[in-house]
Amino acid sequence: MPKPRLAWAVTGSGHYIEACLDFLLTLDDVDLYLSQAGEEVLKMYGINLDDLRKRIPVYRDKAASAPPVGHFYKGYYHTFVMAPTTSNTVAKCVLGIADSLVTNLYSQAGKCKVPSIVYPCDIAPEMETTAPGGKVMVYPRKIDLEGTAKLRTFEYTSVVDSVDELIKHVTERLQSLK
Repeated sequence: MPKPRLAWAVTGSGHYIEACLDFLLTLDDVDLYLSQAGEEVLKMYGINLDDLRKRIPVYRDKAASAPPVGHFYKGYYHTFVMAPTTSNTVAKCVLGIADSLVTNLYSQAGKCKVPSIVYPCDIAPEMETTAPGGKVMVYPRKIDLEGTAKLRTFEYTSVVDSVDELIKHVTERLQSLK
């Protein structure tokens, strides 16, 4: 069996997406999964999908049954990262809805006791985020913050509040596997 890899998913959030991808591209043995909205967001931020494909394997949300989730049952992945993650994806994960590639990956990771690290876009009542034109202030709704809070209670899930925390958690996870 090949050495287990890290699975990383990008959803439709642009919340510090460039910093997340910059870190992702420093890692070895990683596969990138894109939701349909994640693919759209890459374009909005001027991130070329073909350039990413030259550096890492990229899987897109194009099949109804999300076949790649079976990799978790075979021990192909040691960790699942969702960064950045929309409040929509967080809400689906909290409710156990697995109707897309990314929500299926999260569900199956949990069922296989594979740790997940999630960087939600909605983490505080008032916050700065990145938009295609630069940084902006946003004011997440109570329901979105409640979803993030609920996700923090899930087994095998670590929720991080910044890119620095994301880097720290992923790095610590990779170190623990050595």
